[in-house]
Amino acid sequence: MQKRQEKNTGGVTLIEIKEFASFAAATQRYIRRSLDVAFERHDAVILWSRDRQEAASISAQKSIYKRLPEIRALIPASASIEESETFLSPLITLAAFDLGQNRINSFSAFRFLYERLIGAEARPWLPAIFCAAASLPHLHPDMRKTLLQSISEAAATATGWSRREPSFYPEWIEKSGP
Repeated sequence: MQKRQEKNTGGVTLIEIKEFASFAAATQRYIRRSLDVAFERHDAVILWSRDRQEAASISAQKSIYKRLPEIRALIPASASIEESETFLSPLITLAAFDLGQNRINSFSAFRFLYERLIGAEARPWLPAIFCAAASLPHLHPDMRKTLLQSISEAAATATGWSRREPSFYPEWIEKSGP
């Protein structure tokens, strides 16, 4: 039984790696950067910033991501509207920031990042969070259109979600050799 579970985990990890590889290079870079900021794996400004503007963006991201532990603790135990209010508001703000960076350009990339930032228990809420943040006026109308068209009917109307936590968390890889 143990070997079967390990084999299944390996297959799931491979699927996650393939999904990550399907994203544009800028999206992959932003996801890795965001995970470094969220989990304080590295000094993100030193590792990721290429100029002052990007350093400022990372500093703003650090400030906004400080709310992640609080948001994780607020995941509703049920689909109750009353329970969801305190969870949805700060998460929409966080998602609006990430979408406003113009590096996450699809629901699948958003879901990939947010499953890792918040956890598997947030999956049922991600379509609503994404649609709310993608509809906000701070985004250019063309970007809003692209984002909202990227969510499939199946994702928007799913009747159930896996509780399995993600297993692949992409990181910076140092280039070696010539």
